Amino acid sequence: MANIYYDNDADIGILKDKKIAIIGYGSQGHAHALNLKDSGIDVIVGLRRDSLSRGIAEKEGLKVTTISEASEKGDIIMILIPDDRQGDLFQKEISPHLKDGDALAFAHGFNIHFGQIVPSTNIDVFMVAPKGPGHLVRRMYTEGKGVPCLLAIHQDFSGNAKGLGLAYAKGIGGTKGGVIKTTFKEETETDLFGEQAVLCGGVSELIKAGFDTLVEAGYQPEIAYFECLHELKLIVDLIHEGGITKMRHSISDTARYGDLTRGHRIINKKTRNEMRRILREIQSGEFAREWILENRANRPVFNALTNRDAEHPIEILGKGLRGMMKWIRK
Repeated sequence: MANIYYDNDADIGILKDKKIAIIGYGSQGHAHALNLKDSGIDVIVGLRRDSLSRGIAEKEGLKVTTISEASEKGDIIMILIPDDRQGDLFQKEISPHLKDGDALAFAHGFNIHFGQIVPSTNIDVFMVAPKGPGHLVRRMYTEGKGVPCLLAIHQDFSGNAKGLGLAYAKGIGGTKGGVIKTTFKEETETDLFGEQAVLCGGVSELIKAGFDTLVEAGYQPEIAYFECLHELKLIVDLIHEGGITKMRHSISDTARYGDLTRGHRIINKKTRNEMRRILREIQSGEFAREWILENRANRPVFNALTNRDAEHPIEILGKGLRGMMKWIRK
Protein backbone atom coordinates (compact mmCIF):
# COMPACT_ATOMS: atom_id res chain seq x y z
CA MET A 1 0.00 0.00 0.00
CA ALA A 2 1.37 3.40 -0.96
CA ASN A 3 2.36 5.97 1.64
CA ILE A 4 -0.03 8.89 1.18
CA TYR A 5 0.27 12.23 3.01
CA TYR A 6 -2.36 14.92 3.56
CA ASP A 7 -2.60 18.42 5.05
CA ASN A 8 -2.08 17.27 8.63
CA ASP A 9 1.17 15.52 7.66
CA ALA A 10 2.81 18.69 6.31
CA ASP A 11 4.10 21.75 8.19
CA ILE A 12 4.14 24.67 5.81
CA GLY A 13 5.63 26.75 8.59
CA ILE A 14 9.11 25.47 7.79
CA LEU A 15 8.97 27.47 4.55
CA LYS A 16 8.09 30.79 6.18
CA ASP A 17 11.70 31.90 6.58
CA LYS A 18 12.81 30.57 3.20
CA LYS A 19 12.80 32.03 -0.29
CA ILE A 20 11.67 29.73 -3.08
CA ALA A 21 13.06 30.33 -6.57
CA ILE A 22 10.84 29.05 -9.36
CA ILE A 23 12.88 28.59 -12.54
CA GLY A 24 10.53 28.90 -15.50
CA TYR A 25 7.02 30.28 -15.86
CA GLY A 26 5.26 27.85 -18.17
CA SER A 27 2.39 25.51 -17.36
CA GLN A 28 3.76 24.24 -14.05
CA GLY A 29 5.91 27.28 -13.25
CA HIS A 30 3.09 29.78 -13.15
CA ALA A 31 0.93 27.46 -11.02
CA HIS A 32 3.66 26.72 -8.47
CA ALA A 33 4.71 30.36 -8.17
CA LEU A 34 1.19 31.75 -7.76
CA ASN A 35 0.03 29.02 -5.38
CA LEU A 36 3.09 29.42 -3.17
CA LYS A 37 2.68 33.21 -3.17
CA ASP A 38 -0.97 32.87 -2.18
CA SER A 39 0.12 30.45 0.58
CA GLY A 40 2.20 33.25 2.10
CA ILE A 41 5.58 32.00 0.90
CA ASP A 42 8.36 34.29 -0.33
CA VAL A 43 8.66 33.49 -4.05
CA ILE A 44 10.99 34.75 -6.75
CA VAL A 45 10.80 33.74 -10.41
CA GLY A 46 13.94 33.18 -12.46
CA LEU A 47 13.67 33.78 -16.22
CA ARG A 48 15.88 34.57 -19.18
CA ARG A 49 16.26 38.31 -19.75
CA ASP A 50 14.37 38.03 -23.06
CA SER A 51 11.63 35.72 -21.77
CA LEU A 52 8.13 36.61 -22.95
CA SER A 53 6.83 35.36 -19.60
CA ARG A 54 8.57 38.12 -17.64
CA GLY A 55 5.81 40.68 -18.09
CA ILE A 56 3.10 38.11 -17.42
CA ALA A 57 4.66 37.06 -14.10
CA GLU A 58 5.20 40.66 -13.03
CA LYS A 59 1.56 41.52 -13.76
CA GLU A 60 0.61 38.66 -11.42
CA GLY A 61 2.51 40.42 -8.64
CA LEU A 62 5.56 38.17 -8.65
CA LYS A 63 9.16 39.24 -8.23
CA VAL A 64 11.09 38.34 -11.39
CA THR A 65 14.84 38.29 -11.95
CA THR A 66 17.47 36.36 -13.88
CA ILE A 67 17.94 32.63 -13.38
CA SER A 68 21.39 33.16 -11.86
CA GLU A 69 20.17 35.75 -9.36
CA ALA A 70 17.11 33.70 -8.43
CA SER A 71 19.34 30.67 -7.83
CA GLU A 72 21.65 32.73 -5.65
CA LYS A 73 18.84 34.22 -3.57
CA GLY A 74 16.71 31.10 -3.29
CA ASP A 75 16.90 28.59 -0.46
CA ILE A 76 14.81 26.14 -2.49
CA ILE A 77 15.30 26.17 -6.26
CA MET A 78 12.51 24.45 -8.19
CA ILE A 79 13.45 23.77 -11.83
CA LEU A 80 10.36 23.89 -14.05
CA ILE A 81 11.74 24.23 -17.56
CA PRO A 82 11.68 21.51 -20.26
CA ASP A 83 13.79 18.40 -19.55
CA ASP A 84 16.10 18.92 -22.54
CA ARG A 85 17.19 22.38 -21.31
CA GLN A 86 17.73 21.59 -17.65
CA GLY A 87 21.22 20.06 -17.78
CA ASP A 88 23.00 22.97 -19.48
CA LEU A 89 21.05 25.55 -17.50
CA PHE A 90 21.93 23.84 -14.22
CA GLN A 91 25.64 23.80 -15.00
CA LYS A 92 25.81 27.42 -16.18
CA GLU A 93 23.32 29.35 -14.07
CA ILE A 94 22.18 27.31 -11.06
CA SER A 95 24.98 25.09 -9.76
CA PRO A 96 27.51 27.94 -9.22
CA HIS A 97 25.10 29.64 -6.81
CA LEU A 98 24.06 26.69 -4.63
CA LYS A 99 25.10 26.96 -0.98
CA ASP A 100 25.39 24.43 1.83
CA GLY A 101 21.90 23.41 2.95
CA ASP A 102 20.04 24.72 -0.10
CA ALA A 103 17.44 22.48 -1.70
CA LEU A 104 17.10 21.62 -5.38
CA ALA A 105 13.62 20.55 -6.47
CA PHE A 106 12.07 19.03 -9.57
CA ALA A 107 8.61 18.14 -10.87
CA HIS A 108 9.96 15.28 -13.02
CA GLY A 109 12.90 13.01 -12.33
CA PHE A 110 14.40 12.64 -15.82
CA ASN A 111 17.59 14.65 -15.39
CA ILE A 112 18.45 13.31 -11.94
CA HIS A 113 17.62 9.69 -12.76
CA PHE A 114 19.56 9.67 -16.02
CA GLY A 115 22.52 11.63 -14.66
CA GLN A 116 22.14 14.78 -16.73
CA ILE A 117 22.19 16.75 -13.47
CA VAL A 118 24.56 15.58 -10.75
CA PRO A 119 24.13 17.91 -7.75
CA SER A 120 26.75 18.37 -5.06
CA THR A 121 26.23 16.36 -1.88
CA ASN A 122 25.80 19.39 0.39
CA ILE A 123 22.20 20.12 -0.60
CA ASP A 124 18.79 18.47 -0.38
CA VAL A 125 17.28 17.17 -3.60
CA PHE A 126 13.58 16.34 -3.78
CA MET A 127 10.74 16.08 -6.26
CA VAL A 128 7.15 17.28 -5.99
CA ALA A 129 5.31 16.21 -9.14
CA PRO A 130 1.64 17.22 -9.51
CA LYS A 131 -0.37 14.63 -11.44
CA GLY A 132 -2.09 17.19 -13.60
CA PRO A 133 -1.28 20.13 -15.90
CA GLY A 134 -0.40 23.51 -14.43
CA HIS A 135 -3.71 25.18 -15.22
CA LEU A 136 -5.47 22.47 -13.19
CA VAL A 137 -2.99 22.80 -10.31
CA ARG A 138 -3.77 26.51 -10.21
CA ARG A 139 -7.54 26.18 -10.61
CA MET A 140 -7.91 23.50 -7.94
CA TYR A 141 -5.90 25.63 -5.52
CA THR A 142 -8.11 28.68 -6.10
CA GLU A 143 -11.14 26.47 -5.41
CA GLY A 144 -9.68 25.28 -2.12
CA LYS A 145 -8.87 21.85 -3.51
CA GLY A 146 -5.67 20.19 -4.72
CA VAL A 147 -4.20 18.00 -7.43
CA PRO A 148 -2.52 14.85 -6.05
CA CYS A 149 1.28 14.92 -6.14
CA LEU A 150 4.19 12.52 -6.03
CA LEU A 151 7.04 13.08 -3.55
CA ALA A 152 10.55 11.64 -3.89
CA ILE A 153 13.80 12.30 -2.03
CA HIS A 154 17.13 11.94 -3.87
CA GLN A 155 19.40 13.56 -1.25
CA ASP A 156 18.67 14.35 2.39
CA PHE A 157 21.59 16.54 3.43
CA SER A 158 19.59 18.53 6.01
CA GLY A 159 17.86 15.49 7.50
CA ASN A 160 14.53 17.14 6.74
CA ALA A 161 14.21 16.88 2.95
CA LYS A 162 10.95 14.98 3.34
CA GLY A 163 9.54 17.73 5.54
CA LEU A 164 10.58 20.36 3.00
CA GLY A 165 9.01 18.39 0.17
CA LEU A 166 5.73 17.94 2.03
CA ALA A 167 5.67 21.61 2.98
CA TYR A 168 6.25 22.58 -0.64
CA ALA A 169 3.48 20.21 -1.75
CA LYS A 170 1.15 21.80 0.78
CA GLY A 171 2.09 25.24 -0.52
CA ILE A 172 0.87 24.37 -4.00
CA GLY A 173 -2.23 22.56 -2.70
CA GLY A 174 -1.05 19.00 -3.25
CA THR A 175 -1.69 17.73 0.27
CA LYS A 176 -5.41 18.42 -0.16
CA GLY A 177 -5.46 15.86 -2.95
CA GLY A 178 -2.92 13.51 -1.37
CA VAL A 179 0.84 13.14 -1.80
CA ILE A 180 2.18 9.68 -2.69
CA LYS A 181 5.72 8.73 -1.77
CA THR A 182 7.83 7.39 -4.64
CA THR A 183 11.40 7.49 -5.98
CA PHE A 184 13.01 9.43 -8.82
CA LYS A 185 13.49 6.11 -10.63
CA GLU A 186 9.88 4.99 -10.31
CA GLU A 187 8.40 8.36 -11.25
CA THR A 188 10.64 8.80 -14.27
CA GLU A 189 10.27 5.34 -15.72
CA THR A 190 6.52 5.05 -15.19
CA ASP A 191 5.91 8.58 -16.50
CA LEU A 192 7.85 7.93 -19.71
CA PHE A 193 6.16 4.55 -20.18
CA GLY A 194 2.67 5.98 -19.67
CA GLU A 195 3.32 8.73 -22.22
CA GLN A 196 4.81 6.44 -24.85
CA ALA A 197 2.73 3.29 -24.56
CA VAL A 198 -0.69 4.55 -23.44
CA LEU A 199 -1.54 8.21 -22.95
CA CYS A 200 0.13 9.77 -25.98
CA GLY A 201 1.84 7.27 -28.26
CA GLY A 202 -0.65 4.45 -27.76
CA VAL A 203 -3.80 6.55 -27.95
CA SER A 204 -2.76 8.70 -30.91
CA GLU A 205 -1.74 5.67 -32.98
CA LEU A 206 -4.96 3.83 -32.06
CA ILE A 207 -7.04 6.82 -33.16
CA LYS A 208 -5.22 7.15 -36.50
CA ALA A 209 -5.36 3.40 -37.13
CA GLY A 210 -9.11 3.29 -36.51
CA PHE A 211 -9.73 6.33 -38.72
CA ASP A 212 -7.55 4.96 -41.54
CA THR A 213 -9.26 1.55 -41.40
CA LEU A 214 -12.74 3.05 -41.83
CA VAL A 215 -11.71 5.47 -44.58
CA GLU A 216 -9.86 2.74 -46.48
CA ALA A 217 -13.06 0.66 -46.32
CA GLY A 218 -14.98 3.44 -48.05
CA TYR A 219 -16.72 5.17 -45.14
CA GLN A 220 -16.99 8.95 -45.00
CA PRO A 221 -13.95 10.53 -43.29
CA GLU A 222 -16.25 12.79 -41.27
CA ILE A 223 -18.06 9.79 -39.80
CA ALA A 224 -14.74 8.07 -39.10
CA TYR A 225 -13.53 11.18 -37.28
CA PHE A 226 -16.52 11.27 -34.97
CA GLU A 227 -16.40 7.54 -34.23
CA CYS A 228 -12.65 7.23 -33.62
CA LEU A 229 -11.62 10.63 -32.20
CA HIS A 230 -14.46 12.91 -31.18
CA GLU A 231 -16.33 10.40 -29.01
CA LEU A 232 -13.14 9.41 -27.19
CA LYS A 233 -13.67 12.26 -24.71
CA LEU A 234 -16.94 10.72 -23.49
CA ILE A 235 -15.20 7.41 -22.80
CA VAL A 236 -12.14 8.97 -21.15
CA ASP A 237 -14.31 11.17 -18.92
CA LEU A 238 -16.26 8.14 -17.71
CA ILE A 239 -13.04 6.20 -17.00
CA HIS A 240 -11.57 9.24 -15.24
CA GLU A 241 -14.63 9.54 -13.01
CA GLY A 242 -15.11 5.90 -12.08
CA GLY A 243 -12.60 3.64 -13.76
CA ILE A 244 -13.23 1.10 -16.50
CA THR A 245 -16.16 -0.30 -14.49
CA LYS A 246 -18.12 2.97 -14.64
CA MET A 247 -17.42 3.33 -18.35
CA ARG A 248 -18.73 -0.17 -19.05
CA HIS A 249 -21.77 0.46 -16.84
CA SER A 250 -22.57 3.65 -18.78
CA ILE A 251 -22.30 2.37 -22.35
CA SER A 252 -24.77 0.15 -24.18
CA ASP A 253 -24.72 -3.62 -23.77
CA THR A 254 -23.79 -3.89 -27.43
CA ALA A 255 -20.77 -1.64 -26.91
CA ARG A 256 -19.82 -3.48 -23.72
CA TYR A 257 -19.99 -6.89 -25.42
CA GLY A 258 -17.81 -5.61 -28.25
CA ASP A 259 -15.36 -4.20 -25.69
CA LEU A 260 -15.14 -7.45 -23.73
CA THR A 261 -14.84 -9.76 -26.73
CA ARG A 262 -12.80 -7.69 -29.23
CA GLY A 263 -10.55 -5.40 -27.21
CA HIS A 264 -7.95 -8.09 -26.52
CA ARG A 265 -7.65 -8.68 -30.27
CA ILE A 266 -6.36 -5.12 -30.65
CA ILE A 267 -4.20 -5.04 -27.52
CA ASN A 268 -2.96 -8.58 -27.97
CA LYS A 269 0.08 -10.59 -26.91
CA LYS A 270 2.23 -8.93 -29.56
CA THR A 271 1.17 -5.47 -28.33
CA ARG A 272 1.93 -6.35 -24.72
CA ASN A 273 5.35 -7.70 -25.70
CA GLU A 274 6.07 -4.43 -27.49
CA MET A 275 5.04 -2.53 -24.35
CA ARG A 276 7.56 -4.59 -22.36
CA ARG A 277 10.20 -3.75 -24.96
CA ILE A 278 9.43 -0.03 -24.65
CA LEU A 279 9.71 -0.29 -20.87
CA ARG A 280 13.09 -2.02 -21.16
CA GLU A 281 14.31 0.79 -23.44
CA ILE A 282 13.30 3.30 -20.76
CA GLN A 283 14.81 1.32 -17.89
CA SER A 284 18.13 0.77 -19.68
CA GLY A 285 18.55 4.45 -20.54
CA GLU A 286 18.28 3.73 -24.28
CA PHE A 287 15.36 6.13 -24.74
CA ALA A 288 17.04 8.82 -22.61
CA ARG A 289 20.24 8.57 -24.70
CA GLU A 290 18.23 8.77 -27.93
CA TRP A 291 16.30 11.84 -26.74
CA ILE A 292 19.43 13.61 -25.46
CA LEU A 293 21.25 13.02 -28.78
CA GLU A 294 18.14 14.10 -30.72
CA ASN A 295 18.20 17.46 -28.95
CA ARG A 296 21.92 17.91 -29.50
CA ALA A 297 21.33 17.36 -33.23
CA ASN A 298 18.60 20.06 -33.26
CA ARG A 299 15.71 17.55 -33.30
CA PRO A 300 15.68 16.33 -36.94
CA VAL A 301 13.58 13.21 -36.26
CA PHE A 302 11.30 15.01 -33.79
CA ASN A 303 10.59 17.80 -36.29
CA ALA A 304 10.11 15.49 -39.28
CA LEU A 305 7.66 13.22 -37.45
CA THR A 306 5.78 16.18 -35.96
CA ASN A 307 5.33 17.74 -39.40
CA ARG A 308 4.31 14.40 -40.92
CA ASP A 309 1.58 13.76 -38.37
CA ALA A 310 0.29 17.32 -38.64
CA GLU A 311 -0.53 16.52 -42.28
CA HIS A 312 -2.48 13.35 -41.48
CA PRO A 313 -6.02 13.56 -42.90
CA ILE A 314 -7.59 13.22 -39.45
CA GLU A 315 -5.85 16.44 -38.37
CA ILE A 316 -6.75 18.41 -41.47
CA LEU A 317 -10.34 17.19 -41.47
CA GLY A 318 -10.69 17.57 -37.71
CA LYS A 319 -9.73 21.24 -37.78
CA GLY A 320 -12.70 21.96 -40.02
CA LEU A 321 -15.12 19.80 -38.08
CA ARG A 322 -14.14 21.36 -34.76
CA GLY A 323 -14.89 24.74 -36.33
CA MET A 324 -18.53 23.61 -36.47
CA MET A 325 -18.52 22.96 -32.71
CA LYS A 326 -17.96 26.34 -31.12
CA TRP A 327 -18.52 24.96 -27.62
CA ILE A 328 -15.33 22.89 -27.77
CA ARG A 329 -13.16 26.02 -27.49
CA LYS A 330 -14.88 26.87 -24.21
